[in-house]
Amino acid sequence: MRVAIAGAGAVGRSIARELIGNGHQVLLIDKSPASIRPERVPDAEWLLADSCELSSLEEAQFDKCDVVIAATGDDKVNLVTSLLAKTEFGVPRTVARVNHPNNEWLFTEAWGVDVNVSTPRIMSALVEEAVSVGDLVRLFTFRQGNANLVEMTLPPESPYVGTPSGLVPFPDNCALVTILRDGQVYTPSGEQLLEAGDELLFVVPADVEEELERLLSPTSHGG
Repeated sequence: MRVAIAGAGAVGRSIARELIGNGHQVLLIDKSPASIRPERVPDAEWLLADSCELSSLEEAQFDKCDVVIAATGDDKVNLVTSLLAKTEFGVPRTVARVNHPNNEWLFTEAWGVDVNVSTPRIMSALVEEAVSVGDLVRLFTFRQGNANLVEMTLPPESPYVGTPSGLVPFPDNCALVTILRDGQVYTPSGEQLLEAGDELLFVVPADVEEELERLLSPTSHGG
């Protein structure tokens, strides 16, 4: 797979190393000469260019890329790069870094972004996930499916503690995908008994999140 990464800073280089380690071909692009440091990721291609300029993306052969990652520290650059990649070169998959939470609403398919990655949101979600019991925590949004990856730590007072997962009346279109317990990952079989303290991961539409929360934790959420 050929991947172009706009932004050769610490984030872009780290992504490049990971992808190269997994056997992918990577091109790093940056308009700052100081950021062009091939010795730091010697197995990557490097290009001194502005990813907001169409001529630069033609030189980078975006039309031959399977994925474009906009990973600069400037949200405007990441949006323009994603939009050009999608609309002018038909790149199948675009991933854009969100630096400022207030800009997250812009990072949608309308701007050519298939997946946005908001570091502040991820960090706050991980903090909530670590300390919250009985509250639904949104971890990730799937743009194309209008669904979210959410987590709940099952509280001891939940009416479904000790109930087989297959007998819990989850809302429509709600899928329990994983149970995390004592450092182990369990694939729900329908017969798996839920236990207090289980971390439950769901894929669920946004409009049924509250219903799911009230179902599993009615004491805290008025179910």
